[in-house]
Amino acid sequence: MLKNILPLSALLLGSAFLLFAGGVNGLILPIRGEIEGFSAASLGLLGTGWAVGYVLGCLRTAALVGKVGHVRAFGVMCAVATISILLSLLFITPWVWIPLRGLSGFCFAGAAMVVESWLNERADHTNRGRIFGLYTMVNLAATTAGQLVLTMGNPAGIFFFVLAAIVYCMALLPTAVSAASIPSPLTSVKLDLRGLWINSPIAVFAVFMVGISNGAFGTLSPVYAAKAGLEVHEVALFVALPVLAGAITQIPVGYLSDRFDRRQVLIATAMIGLIADATFIFATPQGLLNNLIYGALFGSAVFAMQPIIIAHANDHAVPGTAIQVSGGLLLIFGIGTIIGPTIAGFAMSTFGDTSLFWTTAVAHVLIVLFALVRLRARSGLADEDKQAFRAGPMGRSATPETSALAEA
Repeated sequence: MLKNILPLSALLLGSAFLLFAGGVNGLILPIRGEIEGFSAASLGLLGTGWAVGYVLGCLRTAALVGKVGHVRAFGVMCAVATISILLSLLFITPWVWIPLRGLSGFCFAGAAMVVESWLNERADHTNRGRIFGLYTMVNLAATTAGQLVLTMGNPAGIFFFVLAAIVYCMALLPTAVSAASIPSPLTSVKLDLRGLWINSPIAVFAVFMVGISNGAFGTLSPVYAAKAGLEVHEVALFVALPVLAGAITQIPVGYLSDRFDRRQVLIATAMIGLIADATFIFATPQGLLNNLIYGALFGSAVFAMQPIIIAHANDHAVPGTAIQVSGGLLLIFGIGTIIGPTIAGFAMSTFGDTSLFWTTAVAHVLIVLFALVRLRARSGLADEDKQAFRAGPMGRSATPETSALAEA
């Protein structure tokens, strides 16, 4: 195993720096915006801007890399992301932060795709699963570390903005000096809604709703936690723990979805998400411990749903099209993450902080209802006809190139 990993260490290190800086960047903005008195609606638009940039990055990076090459493209992405976070420090207003957040989303997607294509080039059928698993672990650990580092200082100053900028610059160094061979052209995925819908209507509908739910929570959970009275270090824990819980529950959820109808497992996870939604809406948990418990319950369900959906879609896909199906669903998920923060942000500004969980609850109810309809319309596959379930990164950190890397 070690001989397979050592040649990839530079790429994994660059990815770790990128995800660490992204974790800092993604959390410092809503926390600092809350301190500065930004409205929940404007903070929600930060998530919308990031999602727009991210989807565009997934769509346009392949063409950019084809023109200038992998190393130059990756360097440009890291440099522009650095400029974006520093400009956010110079101009503390939501109407500057929103387009800058979109710019950072574009750069983040592009840089991640370059690293993943490089890893994909070095992987083969004997080690692809281990490389993808290690890459996923590195990214999760780096993102979590970037979020938790906010527990160590005052977000009202310049420290975390400068720290994120430094680490973005550090991300380009390992790949710039790496001797790894330049990979093949990036995976280019076109959005074919009609084809995806014919393949699996529930996958298209559910991944869109999960995008709305997860996009809203990922953007506005720091705002909710701050308004609930949690300190800055507690907000960081509240944001990080649900993602960790979702990563852990992918293992038992995957086991169940390989042995039962995946749509039934999807309904069950959505129902657990609904229980968490209802707790936040009606019980309004107080204090750190209660918020962490219910946040972990929420994350254990909602962050495990996307891999179920992708696995179900691939069960019905034409052989050889798994990458196109997974990549297309990822882009639909991205469109959902554009809409979710906008809806939740304006709802929180108008109706109160629990509107965040009213937004996620509506998405989860619709998933349950549509899945029940599809259970009556199409019978389930036999276990032997299913594709193997694959755990994967949380949707907001995945690209079409991730689908190529994960494809065994």
